[in-house]
Amino acid sequence: MWINQTILKEFILVGFSVYPDIQVLIFVVFFCLYLLTFMGNIAIMSLTWVDRALHIPMYFFLSALSFSETCYTLTIIPKMLADLLAKKRSISVVGCALQMCFFLGLGGTNCIILTLMGYDRFLAICSPLRYPLLMTNMACGQLLASAWAGGFFISLIETSLIFRGFFCSPNLVKHFFCHMQAVVKLSCQDSDFTEFIVTVISVSGLLGTFLLIILTYIFILYTIFSIPSAEGKQKAFSTCASHLTVVIIHFGFASIVYLKPEASGGDDTLIAIPYTVITPFLSPLIFSLRNKDMKTAFKKVLGKIVALDK
Repeated sequence: MWINQTILKEFILVGFSVYPDIQVLIFVVFFCLYLLTFMGNIAIMSLTWVDRALHIPMYFFLSALSFSETCYTLTIIPKMLADLLAKKRSISVVGCALQMCFFLGLGGTNCIILTLMGYDRFLAICSPLRYPLLMTNMACGQLLASAWAGGFFISLIETSLIFRGFFCSPNLVKHFFCHMQAVVKLSCQDSDFTEFIVTVISVSGLLGTFLLIILTYIFILYTIFSIPSAEGKQKAFSTCASHLTVVIIHFGFASIVYLKPEASGGDDTLIAIPYTVITPFLSPLIFSLRNKDMKTAFKKVLGKIVALDK
């Protein structure tokens, strides 16, 4: 029974306090990664806005992904950086619920947008004649709205399940943010059932979107291999390479967090770093460096800036 326990109003995020000797180093590294991530996403959104050559569905979804990932990192990293330099690493229960809701909602939105990007490439390569009719501005807007609605619908269900009751001491969240698996263990009620349900929902969403992407690429590869010319094959595949690379990294790191067996051990704080810090950093980098259109747009904008200076 939890009646004799103190009902909590705030949590203490343990985070990286278990590594006191390297906290300053961790702050410097993560701050630089965050700054580069933010700048990379802003650059992608700006280029897709100012360059008319990028006003096509593929870059519309890329810009939407950059915006979503910018919001995603804002929910976690600024608080984490502040806690690395603070003596008290507290967060209210309400603040924790909001952080979790936005983290899960934006993470789910990212997964769905990546799926939509795969669907866009599928239509462009497998049905090029119908592509302009199917991927209109209105259709793209509706698909993007569905991605945000779907991501936050799942997030609200999971967050409501976790925060439907009270939390009891100790109030130590063994993580650097309000991760659902760390918070649910502090519930006054039996947390096993809640943890099982939210894990099933998360894994189902993760695997569902990943399998949809794999299915689209099966059709894409089949179509590419049926193209007679080697140049045509290379051109078709080059439009998918950066997206496929990001999908592998995104879902690979996410699977480590959500599919890790409970008994496998390991520091969950360290395990979450690739998914929360590294993946958002690599995503704009890959889309920028491996995409010819983005590099051309960047050179064009840079040329205009240099010309103005003269």
